[in-house]
Amino acid sequence: MQIWVDADACPKAIKEILFRAAERVRVPLTLVANRSLHVPRSPYIKTLQVPAGFDVADKRIVEEVQPGDLVVTADIPLAAAVIEKGGRALDPRGELYTESSVRERLSVRDFMDELRSSGVVTGGPSGFSKSDRQAFANALDRLLSKWGKDQ
Repeated sequence: MQIWVDADACPKAIKEILFRAAERVRVPLTLVANRSLHVPRSPYIKTLQVPAGFDVADKRIVEEVQPGDLVVTADIPLAAAVIEKGGRALDPRGELYTESSVRERLSVRDFMDELRSSGVVTGGPSGFSKSDRQAFANALDRLLSKWGKDQ
């Protein structure tokens, strides 16, 4: 397993959890972004800088992901593409996407886009909280524990 991170919008607290997890379980972690990132020196942690542009990082992650890999992203279309390739996708708030949940989330996303394009103000997601961080850490630990048993 490899962990890929859609790093441009990933909260710093989540990156820090991922850095510690990569070291602890010795799993490769790659942060993909269109800008330079600072990461701890580690044989398990690297960055992949892609050119700026719409969905460039997402497309690169989809190209690279293998069945069984984990992708950390809040991007629903990216999560859907990862699942289609046999990977797993985890939201920074701790939700592990499934085939059915990602389809549902895509439908809601498309509906909200339609509302916004017709002038309806829909608001955005709530702020990132300590409980979100804890939910992510718990979900990641469950996935890594399962991965460790499969080795």
